Amino acid sequence: MPIEIVCKIKFAEEDEKQKEKEEGDKESLIEEPARPRSRDLAAFASTSTLHGLGHICRSGRLGVRQTLWALAFLASLAFFLYQATKSALLYLEHPHIMALDEEATREMVFPAITICNINRYRHSALTDADIFHLANMTGLPPKDRDGHKATDLLYPDPDMADIVNRTGHQLDDMLKSCNFSGENCSSRDFTVVYTRYGKCYTFNGDRRNPRVTRQGGMGNGLEIMLDIQQEEYLPIWRETNETSFEAGIRVQIHSQDEPPYIHQLGFGVSPGFQTFVSCQEQRLTYLPQPWGNCRASVQGEQMLPGYDTYSIAACRLQCEKEAVVRSCHCRMVHMPGNESICSPNVYIECADHTLDAAVEDSQERCSCPTPCNLTRYGKEISMVRIPNKGSARYLARKYNKNETYIRENFLVLDIFFEALNYEAIEQKKAYDLAGLLGDIGGQMGLFIGASILTILEILDYVYEVIRDRVSRVLRRSKPPLKKPSGSIATLGLEELKDQSPCETLGRHVEGAYNTGILPNHHHRHHYPHQGVFEDFAC
Repeated sequence: MPIEIVCKIKFAEEDEKQKEKEEGDKESLIEEPARPRSRDLAAFASTSTLHGLGHICRSGRLGVRQTLWALAFLASLAFFLYQATKSALLYLEHPHIMALDEEATREMVFPAITICNINRYRHSALTDADIFHLANMTGLPPKDRDGHKATDLLYPDPDMADIVNRTGHQLDDMLKSCNFSGENCSSRDFTVVYTRYGKCYTFNGDRRNPRVTRQGGMGNGLEIMLDIQQEEYLPIWRETNETSFEAGIRVQIHSQDEPPYIHQLGFGVSPGFQTFVSCQEQRLTYLPQPWGNCRASVQGEQMLPGYDTYSIAACRLQCEKEAVVRSCHCRMVHMPGNESICSPNVYIECADHTLDAAVEDSQERCSCPTPCNLTRYGKEISMVRIPNKGSARYLARKYNKNETYIRENFLVLDIFFEALNYEAIEQKKAYDLAGLLGDIGGQMGLFIGASILTILEILDYVYEVIRDRVSRVLRRSKPPLKKPSGSIATLGLEELKDQSPCETLGRHVEGAYNTGILPNHHHRHHYPHQGVFEDFAC
């Protein structure tokens, strides 16, 4: 009786995942080992440092516990995004704060002191020609040598710079005594400077070699006695732009790096008083855009001749000069530059009106932002009457004046540092990039337990997913391999007598078995020509 051996050949599964796995295994045997497939979301969530994600992405159906964890995670994420947005908006506002500090030092640079007599022209110094040319400015009626009004008088063209220099109050006549830190000084220690008040004088204006003081308090600064010479003040016939009803001097305390702007920044000192001015230096530091609006000095920039650094006063003087030159084609005496100086008639008809308009519209026409580094001086002013009865008689004999003249014309100005310290006022960033990153990092850790490394984990997982998808697309584009069908084979005993099943299988090419050795190939369940032999059992 013939014996039939039934051999069952097991084929690979037809699903897509098994096919891709076998194709990858085949490629790895031929070329190189295949890369591991990307992890699924559940595997990533179980290993991620992002808090709560592992409790949400679990295998199995979505239960109540997972739903609660998902709601808690979404709520925490919403709070984090809200706080992070608030921090980002605060950073974009670029807020700043002012930090105040007081620092002591052994010596301090004494400021520049500019003084001007309020009266611009001395009456006795005006010639007939000067009175004629300045008639519209001073209000004095022009006259000839016989005292009659001028009708056809002819005078040479006026030189405004010469008139201001010659007719202004001379410091040699005004200065009666001068003392700086216990040492005598004189008019030679002052330099001439021209302002809206005419001829003025600056003490310690040399920024290359400024004077220093090594002690604070009265007697350790500048003390001067001045005669304002009221008898030289112009009589008032009618009011003009140059008419002054005051008597005294104007004083400005400023840095050596900026020109005097005394008509707006100065303070008045009256005759008949000794005025004490206690100063404290303030060094201010501002921030540029976008944190502030300061303007930094540019290396080599020269706003005004003799001043190498930017200052508000220099910017305003330059802007006013440009406005006058543009409208009147000349400049005023106190304005720097090489342009021609306006005549007295142009002063009245054009320059004064243009200058007043430029000052009123300075915010629109002149953009002079605050410098990033600024030195200013805070002042405390007090005064006492001088002279007393005894000193009045002494001063009258000393200067050959009467007591009434002394009381109406003499004044003493005492300027000193309160102490050898200065205030450092610095504008600082209230919220910088480091603060923003710190706040976002703290909120990220508080609400969702994440960090920079967590973000890198998420990016790495996204990269793996994209890489796996691209690999699948590339594999699908290759032509499919032709694979044999499978069935149940029936072999005769004689054909396998001297052979083992694995040897017989090994001598045949994959999928090339003769249908004769597979007697049951006509079985009603046919397999498509896909897959490879995975197992051979007898």
